[in-house]
Amino acid sequence: MITVLVFGDQLHRAMTAMATAHPSTHRVLMVEAHDKITSRRWHVQRLFLYLSAMRHFAQELRLEGFEVDYRSASSMRSGISAHREEHSPSEVIATEPNSYNARVLCASLNIATVRSNQFLCHPSDFSTFSAQRKSFKMEDFYRWQRSRLGYLMHEGKPVGGQWNFDHDNREPPPKNDHDRWPAPLLSDLDDIDTEVLAHLQHVGELHETAPKHWGLAPDGLWATTRAGAVERLNFFVENVLAMFGPHEDAMLSDNWHLAHSLLSPYLNIGLLLPHEVVDAVQKAFDAGRIPINSAEGFIRQIIGWREYVWNMYWLFMPAYRDMNELGVDRSLPPLFREGGKTQMRCMKVTLDAIHDYSWAHHIQRLMVLGNFALLTGITPREFTNWMWDSFIDAAEWVMVPNVVGMSLYADGGRMATKPYISGGAYIDKMSDYCKGCFYDRKKRVGDDACPFTTLYWDFLLRHDEKFVKNPRVSRQVYAARKLNDGAEIQKRARDVLLMLDDGQL
Repeated sequence: MITVLVFGDQLHRAMTAMATAHPSTHRVLMVEAHDKITSRRWHVQRLFLYLSAMRHFAQELRLEGFEVDYRSASSMRSGISAHREEHSPSEVIATEPNSYNARVLCASLNIATVRSNQFLCHPSDFSTFSAQRKSFKMEDFYRWQRSRLGYLMHEGKPVGGQWNFDHDNREPPPKNDHDRWPAPLLSDLDDIDTEVLAHLQHVGELHETAPKHWGLAPDGLWATTRAGAVERLNFFVENVLAMFGPHEDAMLSDNWHLAHSLLSPYLNIGLLLPHEVVDAVQKAFDAGRIPINSAEGFIRQIIGWREYVWNMYWLFMPAYRDMNELGVDRSLPPLFREGGKTQMRCMKVTLDAIHDYSWAHHIQRLMVLGNFALLTGITPREFTNWMWDSFIDAAEWVMVPNVVGMSLYADGGRMATKPYISGGAYIDKMSDYCKGCFYDRKKRVGDDACPFTTLYWDFLLRHDEKFVKNPRVSRQVYAARKLNDGAEIQKRARDVLLMLDDGQL
Protein backbone atom coordinates (compact mmCIF):
# COMPACT_ATOMS: atom_id res chain seq x y z
CA MET A 1 0.00 0.00 0.00
CA ILE A 2 1.21 3.52 -0.80
CA THR A 3 1.43 6.11 1.95
CA VAL A 4 0.56 9.72 1.22
CA LEU A 5 2.36 12.04 3.64
CA VAL A 6 0.18 15.11 4.21
CA PHE A 7 1.90 18.15 5.68
CA GLY A 8 -0.03 20.48 7.94
CA ASP A 9 -0.18 23.24 5.33
CA GLN A 10 -1.57 21.03 2.54
CA LEU A 11 -5.03 20.24 3.89
CA HIS A 12 -7.04 19.87 0.69
CA ARG A 13 -8.43 16.73 -0.91
CA ALA A 14 -7.45 18.04 -4.35
CA MET A 15 -3.81 18.57 -3.36
CA THR A 16 -1.73 16.73 -5.97
CA ALA A 17 -0.63 13.70 -3.96
CA MET A 18 -4.11 13.25 -2.47
CA ALA A 19 -6.06 13.99 -5.64
CA THR A 20 -5.57 10.52 -7.11
CA ALA A 21 -5.42 8.64 -3.82
CA HIS A 22 -8.05 5.99 -3.05
CA PRO A 23 -8.80 4.24 0.26
CA SER A 24 -8.20 0.84 -1.34
CA THR A 25 -4.66 1.66 -2.45
CA HIS A 26 -3.45 4.51 -0.26
CA ARG A 27 -2.94 5.12 3.42
CA VAL A 28 -2.52 8.65 4.80
CA LEU A 29 0.17 9.73 7.24
CA MET A 30 -0.04 12.95 9.25
CA VAL A 31 2.44 13.89 11.98
CA GLU A 32 2.13 16.31 14.87
CA ALA A 33 5.75 17.09 15.61
CA HIS A 34 6.50 18.06 19.22
CA ASP A 35 9.74 19.75 18.32
CA LYS A 36 7.85 22.22 16.14
CA ILE A 37 5.06 22.82 18.65
CA THR A 38 7.44 23.51 21.51
CA SER A 39 10.36 25.15 19.73
CA ARG A 40 8.92 28.64 19.25
CA ARG A 41 6.93 31.28 21.06
CA TRP A 42 3.90 30.75 18.83
CA HIS A 43 0.77 32.84 19.02
CA VAL A 44 -1.78 30.44 20.48
CA GLN A 45 -4.30 31.10 17.69
CA ARG A 46 -1.70 30.27 15.05
CA LEU A 47 -0.79 26.98 16.69
CA PHE A 48 -4.44 26.19 17.38
CA LEU A 49 -5.43 26.68 13.73
CA TYR A 50 -2.56 24.51 12.52
CA LEU A 51 -3.34 21.59 14.84
CA SER A 52 -7.13 21.74 14.74
CA ALA A 53 -7.24 22.00 10.94
CA MET A 54 -4.94 18.97 10.70
CA ARG A 55 -7.14 16.91 13.00
CA HIS A 56 -10.31 17.97 11.21
CA PHE A 57 -8.81 17.00 7.85
CA ALA A 58 -7.78 13.62 9.23
CA GLN A 59 -11.35 13.08 10.41
CA GLU A 60 -12.74 14.00 6.99
CA LEU A 61 -10.41 11.51 5.30
CA ARG A 62 -11.44 8.76 7.70
CA LEU A 63 -15.11 9.43 6.93
CA GLU A 64 -14.22 8.99 3.27
CA GLY A 65 -12.82 5.57 4.07
CA PHE A 66 -9.09 6.24 4.31
CA GLU A 67 -6.94 4.68 6.97
CA VAL A 68 -5.20 7.68 8.52
CA ASP A 69 -2.12 7.16 10.63
CA TYR A 70 -2.23 10.37 12.67
CA ARG A 71 0.89 10.33 14.77
CA SER A 72 2.17 12.41 17.63
CA ALA A 73 5.96 12.20 17.44
CA SER A 74 9.04 13.99 18.73
CA SER A 75 9.81 15.15 15.20
CA MET A 76 8.54 14.79 11.66
CA ARG A 77 11.48 12.54 10.87
CA SER A 78 10.81 10.20 13.77
CA GLY A 79 7.08 10.08 12.95
CA ILE A 80 7.77 9.07 9.35
CA SER A 81 10.32 6.46 10.42
CA ALA A 82 7.92 4.95 12.96
CA HIS A 83 5.17 4.77 10.34
CA ARG A 84 7.46 2.95 7.93
CA GLU A 85 8.52 0.49 10.59
CA GLU A 86 4.92 -0.29 11.53
CA HIS A 87 3.22 -0.32 8.12
CA SER A 88 5.99 -1.08 5.59
CA PRO A 89 4.45 0.98 2.78
CA SER A 90 5.50 0.17 -0.77
CA GLU A 91 6.20 3.86 -1.25
CA VAL A 92 5.79 7.15 0.59
CA ILE A 93 4.77 10.11 -1.55
CA ALA A 94 3.95 13.75 -0.83
CA THR A 95 2.96 16.90 -2.62
CA GLU A 96 6.01 19.16 -2.92
CA PRO A 97 6.38 20.71 0.56
CA ASN A 98 6.05 24.46 1.00
CA SER A 99 9.30 24.95 2.90
CA TYR A 100 12.91 24.45 1.95
CA ASN A 101 13.71 22.37 5.05
CA ALA A 102 10.74 20.06 4.47
CA ARG A 103 11.93 19.38 0.94
CA VAL A 104 15.39 18.55 2.26
CA LEU A 105 13.75 16.19 4.74
CA CYS A 106 11.79 14.43 2.01
CA ALA A 107 14.92 13.98 -0.08
CA SER A 108 16.85 12.59 2.87
CA LEU A 109 14.09 10.08 3.66
CA ASN A 110 13.58 8.99 0.06
CA ILE A 111 10.04 10.37 -0.10
CA ALA A 112 8.88 10.94 -3.66
CA THR A 113 7.30 14.35 -4.24
CA VAL A 114 4.88 15.36 -6.97
CA ARG A 115 4.43 18.83 -8.42
CA SER A 116 2.34 21.06 -6.17
CA ASN A 117 -0.92 22.63 -7.35
CA GLN A 118 -1.23 24.86 -4.28
CA PHE A 119 -0.12 27.90 -6.27
CA LEU A 120 -1.00 29.28 -9.68
CA CYS A 121 2.58 29.79 -10.79
CA HIS A 122 4.93 26.90 -10.15
CA PRO A 123 8.64 27.83 -10.03
CA SER A 124 9.10 25.99 -13.32
CA ASP A 125 6.48 28.33 -14.82
CA PHE A 126 8.14 31.34 -13.22
CA SER A 127 11.36 30.45 -15.00
CA THR A 128 9.53 31.14 -18.27
CA PHE A 129 8.73 34.63 -17.03
CA SER A 130 12.20 35.31 -15.64
CA ALA A 131 14.34 33.72 -18.33
CA GLN A 132 14.92 36.88 -20.37
CA ARG A 133 14.93 39.38 -17.48
CA LYS A 134 17.89 40.73 -15.57
CA SER A 135 15.63 42.08 -12.82
CA PHE A 136 12.07 41.46 -11.73
CA LYS A 137 9.13 43.68 -10.91
CA MET A 138 5.96 42.44 -9.34
CA GLU A 139 3.87 44.58 -11.71
CA ASP A 140 5.40 42.88 -14.75
CA PHE A 141 4.81 39.47 -13.21
CA TYR A 142 1.23 40.37 -12.36
CA ARG A 143 0.46 41.40 -15.93
CA TRP A 144 2.05 38.20 -17.20
CA GLN A 145 -0.11 36.21 -14.77
CA ARG A 146 -3.28 38.03 -15.82
CA SER A 147 -2.56 37.34 -19.48
CA ARG A 148 -1.84 33.65 -19.09
CA LEU A 149 -4.56 32.90 -16.54
CA GLY A 150 -7.23 35.05 -18.16
CA TYR A 151 -8.59 36.82 -15.09
CA LEU A 152 -10.19 40.21 -15.78
CA MET A 153 -9.15 39.96 -19.43
CA HIS A 154 -11.10 40.44 -22.66
CA GLU A 155 -9.65 39.66 -26.08
CA GLY A 156 -6.12 39.83 -24.72
CA LYS A 157 -6.56 43.19 -23.00
CA PRO A 158 -7.28 44.08 -19.38
CA VAL A 159 -10.92 44.71 -18.57
CA GLY A 160 -11.48 48.39 -17.85
CA GLY A 161 -8.65 49.44 -20.16
CA GLN A 162 -5.87 49.41 -17.55
CA TRP A 163 -3.94 46.84 -15.58
CA ASN A 164 -4.44 48.23 -12.09
CA PHE A 165 -6.59 50.73 -10.26
CA ASP A 166 -4.19 51.69 -7.48
CA HIS A 167 -5.11 55.35 -7.78
CA ASP A 168 -8.68 54.45 -6.76
CA ASN A 169 -7.58 52.25 -3.88
CA ARG A 170 -5.46 54.55 -1.72
CA GLU A 171 -8.10 56.55 0.05
CA PRO A 172 -7.41 57.45 3.68
CA PRO A 173 -9.78 56.13 6.34
CA PRO A 174 -13.27 57.65 6.36
CA LYS A 175 -13.76 60.31 8.99
CA ASN A 176 -17.03 58.76 10.18
CA ASP A 177 -18.89 55.48 10.01
CA HIS A 178 -16.01 53.23 11.06
CA ASP A 179 -18.47 50.35 11.47
CA ARG A 180 -19.45 50.31 7.81
CA TRP A 181 -17.67 46.99 7.28
CA PRO A 182 -19.43 43.75 8.32
CA ALA A 183 -18.02 41.98 11.35
CA PRO A 184 -16.14 38.75 10.54
CA LEU A 185 -17.96 35.44 10.88
CA LEU A 186 -17.57 33.47 14.09
CA SER A 187 -18.07 29.72 14.57
CA ASP A 188 -18.74 27.73 17.71
CA LEU A 189 -15.77 25.64 18.78
CA ASP A 190 -16.51 21.95 18.18
CA ASP A 191 -15.22 18.89 20.01
CA ILE A 192 -11.96 18.76 18.05
CA ASP A 193 -11.30 22.45 18.65
CA THR A 194 -11.89 21.98 22.37
CA GLU A 195 -9.66 18.93 22.39
CA VAL A 196 -6.84 20.90 20.73
CA LEU A 197 -7.10 23.71 23.28
CA ALA A 198 -6.83 21.18 26.11
CA HIS A 199 -3.88 19.55 24.33
CA LEU A 200 -2.04 22.87 24.04
CA GLN A 201 -2.52 23.48 27.73
CA HIS A 202 -1.19 19.99 28.47
CA VAL A 203 1.83 20.50 26.21
CA GLY A 204 2.62 23.73 28.03
CA GLU A 205 2.56 21.94 31.36
CA LEU A 206 4.75 19.07 30.13
CA HIS A 207 7.36 21.33 28.58
CA GLU A 208 7.91 23.97 31.23
CA THR A 209 11.18 25.13 29.67
CA ALA A 210 9.70 25.61 26.20
CA PRO A 211 8.75 29.11 25.04
CA LYS A 212 5.23 29.90 26.24
CA HIS A 213 2.44 30.43 23.77
CA TRP A 214 0.99 33.93 23.84
CA GLY A 215 -2.02 35.89 22.65
CA LEU A 216 -5.76 35.80 23.22
CA ALA A 217 -7.33 32.33 23.24
CA PRO A 218 -9.23 31.23 20.10
CA ASP A 219 -12.93 32.15 20.03
CA GLY A 220 -14.13 30.82 16.67
CA LEU A 221 -12.86 33.67 14.50
CA TRP A 222 -10.62 31.42 12.41
CA ALA A 223 -12.26 28.45 10.71
CA THR A 224 -10.57 25.11 11.27
CA THR A 225 -12.39 23.13 8.55
CA ARG A 226 -12.68 23.22 4.80
CA ALA A 227 -16.42 23.94 5.13
CA GLY A 228 -15.75 26.87 7.45
CA ALA A 229 -13.16 28.30 5.06
CA VAL A 230 -15.56 28.06 2.12
CA GLU A 231 -18.24 29.75 4.21
CA ARG A 232 -15.88 32.65 4.90
CA LEU A 233 -14.92 32.90 1.23
CA ASN A 234 -18.59 33.16 0.25
CA PHE A 235 -19.26 35.70 3.01
CA PHE A 236 -16.38 37.88 1.85
CA VAL A 237 -17.41 37.83 -1.80
CA GLU A 238 -21.08 38.50 -1.10
CA ASN A 239 -20.81 40.99 1.77
CA VAL A 240 -17.37 42.62 1.89
CA LEU A 241 -15.49 42.49 -1.42
CA ALA A 242 -17.35 45.37 -3.06
CA MET A 243 -16.00 47.66 -0.33
CA PHE A 244 -12.45 46.27 -0.40
CA GLY A 245 -10.75 48.53 -2.92
CA PRO A 246 -10.97 52.20 -1.85
CA HIS A 247 -9.68 51.82 1.72
CA GLU A 248 -7.48 48.74 1.35
CA ASP A 249 -4.43 50.70 2.57
CA ALA A 250 -6.26 52.51 5.39
CA MET A 251 -5.72 51.82 9.10
CA LEU A 252 -8.19 52.45 11.92
CA SER A 253 -7.78 52.18 15.67
CA ASP A 254 -11.33 50.94 16.26
CA ASN A 255 -11.69 48.52 13.34
CA TRP A 256 -8.99 45.91 12.89
CA HIS A 257 -10.37 44.13 9.81
CA LEU A 258 -12.01 46.83 7.62
CA ALA A 259 -12.88 45.22 4.27
CA HIS A 260 -10.02 42.71 4.17
CA SER A 261 -10.85 39.13 3.27
CA LEU A 262 -9.13 37.35 6.20
CA LEU A 263 -8.69 34.39 3.83
CA SER A 264 -4.88 34.18 3.83
CA PRO A 265 -4.72 31.58 6.65
CA TYR A 266 -6.89 29.19 4.66
CA LEU A 267 -4.92 29.67 1.47
CA ASN A 268 -1.65 29.13 3.32
CA ILE A 269 -2.65 25.83 4.95
CA GLY A 270 -4.55 24.52 1.96
CA LEU A 271 -8.17 24.72 3.14
CA LEU A 272 -8.70 26.93 0.08
CA LEU A 273 -6.83 26.85 -3.22
CA PRO A 274 -6.10 30.15 -4.98
CA HIS A 275 -8.08 29.36 -8.11
CA GLU A 276 -11.18 28.78 -5.96
CA VAL A 277 -10.83 32.23 -4.45
CA VAL A 278 -10.08 34.08 -7.68
CA ASP A 279 -12.77 32.21 -9.61
CA ALA A 280 -15.34 33.33 -7.02
CA VAL A 281 -14.22 36.95 -7.36
CA GLN A 282 -14.25 36.80 -11.17
CA LYS A 283 -17.76 35.32 -11.11
CA ALA A 284 -19.03 38.09 -8.82
CA PHE A 285 -17.45 40.74 -11.04
CA ASP A 286 -18.93 39.21 -14.19
CA ALA A 287 -22.35 39.30 -12.52
CA GLY A 288 -21.96 43.04 -11.93
CA ARG A 289 -21.86 42.79 -8.14
CA ILE A 290 -18.28 44.01 -7.66
CA PRO A 291 -16.69 47.24 -8.96
CA ILE A 292 -13.56 46.87 -11.06
CA ASN A 293 -11.24 48.57 -8.56
CA SER A 294 -12.17 46.15 -5.77
CA ALA A 295 -12.08 43.06 -7.99
CA GLU A 296 -8.76 44.01 -9.58
CA GLY A 297 -7.17 45.10 -6.31
CA PHE A 298 -8.00 41.81 -4.63
CA ILE A 299 -7.11 39.58 -7.57
CA ARG A 300 -3.74 41.37 -7.76
CA GLN A 301 -3.02 40.36 -4.17
CA ILE A 302 -3.70 36.69 -4.95
CA ILE A 303 -2.30 36.05 -8.44
CA GLY A 304 0.25 38.85 -8.31
CA TRP A 305 1.77 39.55 -4.94
CA ARG A 306 1.19 36.17 -3.25
CA GLU A 307 2.55 34.18 -6.19
CA TYR A 308 5.46 36.57 -6.64
CA VAL A 309 6.47 36.17 -2.99
CA TRP A 310 6.24 32.39 -3.36
CA ASN A 311 8.58 32.39 -6.33
CA MET A 312 11.05 34.85 -4.80
CA TYR A 313 11.37 32.43 -1.89
CA TRP A 314 12.32 29.50 -4.12
CA LEU A 315 14.50 31.61 -6.39
CA PHE A 316 16.78 32.82 -3.60
CA MET A 317 16.63 30.14 -0.89
CA PRO A 318 18.36 28.97 1.22
CA ALA A 319 20.65 32.02 1.40
CA TYR A 320 17.67 34.39 1.35
CA ARG A 321 16.68 33.95 4.98
CA ASP A 322 20.08 35.13 6.23
CA MET A 323 20.56 38.18 4.01
CA ASN A 324 21.40 41.42 5.80
CA GLU A 325 22.40 43.99 3.18
CA LEU A 326 22.43 46.94 5.58
CA GLY A 327 24.48 45.06 8.20
CA VAL A 328 22.09 45.80 11.08
CA ASP A 329 22.41 44.01 14.41
CA ARG A 330 19.78 45.31 16.87
CA SER A 331 18.08 42.50 18.79
CA LEU A 332 14.30 42.40 18.80
CA PRO A 333 13.35 45.05 21.39
CA PRO A 334 10.99 44.39 24.34
CA LEU A 335 8.23 46.37 22.62
CA PHE A 336 7.47 43.41 20.34
CA ARG A 337 7.35 40.92 23.19
CA GLU A 338 5.27 42.93 25.63
CA GLY A 339 2.05 43.41 23.73
CA GLY A 340 2.05 47.07 22.85
CA LYS A 341 3.49 48.67 26.01
CA THR A 342 4.44 51.91 24.32
CA GLN A 343 3.34 55.53 23.99
CA MET A 344 3.51 55.20 20.19
CA ARG A 345 -0.17 54.84 19.40
CA CYS A 346 0.35 53.34 15.92
CA MET A 347 2.55 50.58 17.33
CA LYS A 348 0.31 49.98 20.32
CA VAL A 349 -2.89 49.63 18.28
CA THR A 350 -1.20 47.30 15.79
CA LEU A 351 0.50 45.12 18.40
CA ASP A 352 -2.65 44.91 20.53
CA ALA A 353 -4.62 43.70 17.50
CA ILE A 354 -1.99 41.04 16.80
CA HIS A 355 -2.26 39.91 20.42
CA ASP A 356 -6.04 39.59 20.08
CA TYR A 357 -6.38 38.24 16.53
CA SER A 358 -2.93 37.03 15.39
CA TRP A 359 -3.40 39.18 12.29
CA ALA A 360 -2.75 42.61 10.79
CA HIS A 361 -3.29 43.74 7.23
CA HIS A 362 -0.59 44.40 4.65
CA ILE A 363 -0.07 48.12 5.30
CA GLN A 364 0.21 47.59 9.05
CA ARG A 365 2.79 44.90 8.39
CA LEU A 366 4.78 46.95 5.86
CA MET A 367 4.41 50.59 6.90
CA VAL A 368 4.07 50.27 10.67
CA LEU A 369 5.85 47.11 11.82
CA GLY A 370 8.27 46.65 8.91
CA ASN A 371 8.97 50.36 8.60
CA PHE A 372 9.76 50.55 12.31
CA ALA A 373 12.03 47.50 12.16
CA LEU A 374 13.91 48.94 9.18
CA LEU A 375 14.33 52.40 10.70
CA THR A 376 15.55 50.98 14.02
CA GLY A 377 17.89 48.39 12.47
CA ILE A 378 16.39 45.19 13.87
CA THR A 379 18.21 42.07 12.69
CA PRO A 380 16.27 40.59 9.73
CA ARG A 381 16.38 37.03 11.04
CA GLU A 382 14.98 38.02 14.46
CA PHE A 383 12.22 40.15 12.97
CA THR A 384 11.33 37.41 10.47
CA ASN A 385 11.05 34.89 13.30
CA TRP A 386 8.84 37.21 15.34
CA MET A 387 6.49 37.70 12.38
CA TRP A 388 6.50 33.95 11.75
CA ASP A 389 5.62 33.25 15.37
CA SER A 390 2.93 35.91 15.56
CA PHE A 391 0.72 35.77 12.49
CA ILE A 392 -2.09 33.33 11.84
CA ASP A 393 -1.14 33.10 8.15
CA ALA A 394 2.62 32.86 8.63
CA ALA A 395 5.01 30.45 6.96
CA GLU A 396 8.67 30.73 6.08
CA TRP A 397 7.90 31.21 2.38
CA VAL A 398 5.59 34.10 3.31
CA MET A 399 7.74 35.86 5.86
CA VAL A 400 11.24 35.59 4.42
CA PRO A 401 10.52 37.46 1.14
CA ASN A 402 8.09 39.88 2.76
CA VAL A 403 10.44 40.77 5.61
CA VAL A 404 13.92 40.28 4.14
CA GLY A 405 12.95 41.50 0.68
CA MET A 406 10.10 43.95 1.03
CA SER A 407 10.16 45.36 4.56
CA LEU A 408 13.84 45.48 5.52
CA TYR A 409 15.64 45.83 2.18
CA ALA A 410 17.93 43.12 3.50
CA ASP A 411 18.25 41.49 0.08
CA GLY A 412 19.76 44.64 -1.41
CA GLY A 413 16.89 45.32 -3.79
CA ARG A 414 16.32 41.92 -5.33
CA MET A 415 12.62 42.16 -4.54
CA ALA A 416 11.88 45.85 -3.86
CA THR A 417 13.52 48.66 -5.80
CA LYS A 418 13.62 50.97 -2.78
CA PRO A 419 13.47 50.79 1.02
CA TYR A 420 9.87 51.20 2.20
CA ILE A 421 10.32 53.91 4.81
CA SER A 422 8.22 56.82 5.96
CA GLY A 423 7.92 59.27 8.80
CA GLY A 424 4.84 59.99 10.82
CA ALA A 425 3.20 61.96 7.99
CA TYR A 426 2.33 58.84 5.98
CA ILE A 427 0.89 57.07 9.01
CA ASP A 428 -1.16 60.16 9.83
CA LYS A 429 -2.49 60.32 6.26
CA MET A 430 -3.53 56.67 6.11
CA SER A 431 -4.80 56.18 9.68
CA ASP A 432 -6.30 57.81 12.74
CA TYR A 433 -3.42 56.59 14.89
CA CYS A 434 -1.75 59.97 15.36
CA LYS A 435 -4.79 61.56 17.00
CA GLY A 436 -4.26 61.56 20.73
CA CYS A 437 -0.73 60.14 20.49
CA PHE A 438 1.88 61.38 22.97
CA TYR A 439 4.28 62.01 20.09
CA ASP A 440 3.91 64.75 17.49
CA ARG A 441 4.29 63.38 13.97
CA LYS A 442 5.36 66.82 12.69
CA LYS A 443 8.41 67.05 14.95
CA ARG A 444 11.85 65.66 14.13
CA VAL A 445 13.50 66.63 17.41
CA GLY A 446 12.42 67.15 20.99
CA ASP A 447 11.15 64.83 23.71
CA ASP A 448 7.75 64.49 22.04
CA ALA A 449 9.04 64.15 18.46
CA CYS A 450 7.48 61.21 16.63
CA PRO A 451 9.99 58.32 16.61
CA PHE A 452 8.97 57.49 13.03
CA THR A 453 9.72 61.03 11.88
CA THR A 454 13.02 61.25 13.75
CA LEU A 455 14.20 57.83 12.61
CA TYR A 456 13.10 58.39 9.02
CA TRP A 457 15.44 61.38 8.60
CA ASP A 458 18.16 59.66 10.61
CA PHE A 459 17.95 56.61 8.30
CA LEU A 460 18.39 58.81 5.22
CA LEU A 461 21.38 60.56 6.79
CA ARG A 462 23.03 57.32 7.88
CA HIS A 463 22.55 55.62 4.51
CA ASP A 464 22.82 58.62 2.21
CA GLU A 465 25.74 57.28 0.19
CA LYS A 466 23.94 54.00 -0.43
CA PHE A 467 20.66 55.49 -1.61
CA VAL A 468 21.59 58.83 -3.15
CA LYS A 469 21.78 57.23 -6.61
CA ASN A 470 18.53 55.30 -6.20
CA PRO A 471 16.03 57.23 -8.38
CA ARG A 472 13.11 56.23 -6.16
CA VAL A 473 14.59 57.69 -2.98
CA SER A 474 17.35 60.11 -4.05
CA ARG A 475 15.12 63.17 -3.67
CA GLN A 476 14.54 62.33 -0.01
CA VAL A 477 18.28 61.83 0.52
CA TYR A 478 19.05 65.24 -0.91
CA ALA A 479 16.35 66.76 1.29
CA ALA A 480 17.90 65.12 4.35
CA ARG A 481 21.32 66.50 3.49
CA LYS A 482 19.88 70.03 3.38
CA LEU A 483 18.33 69.89 6.85
CA ASN A 484 19.84 72.41 9.25
CA ASP A 485 19.07 70.24 12.29
CA GLY A 486 20.72 67.05 11.08
CA ALA A 487 22.99 66.73 14.12
CA GLU A 488 20.03 67.21 16.48
CA ILE A 489 18.05 64.59 14.56
CA GLN A 490 20.85 62.06 14.90
CA LYS A 491 21.18 62.77 18.62
CA ARG A 492 17.42 62.40 19.09
CA ALA A 493 17.56 59.15 17.09
CA ARG A 494 20.21 57.74 19.46
CA ASP A 495 18.01 58.66 22.41
CA VAL A 496 14.99 57.00 20.78
CA LEU A 497 16.93 53.79 20.21
CA LEU A 498 18.15 53.75 23.82
CA MET A 499 14.57 54.14 25.04
CA LEU A 500 13.47 51.39 22.64
CA ASP A 501 16.06 48.94 23.92
CA ASP A 502 15.11 49.78 27.52
CA GLY A 503 11.39 49.32 26.82
CA GLN A 504 10.67 52.99 27.59
CA LEU A 505 9.58 54.31 24.19
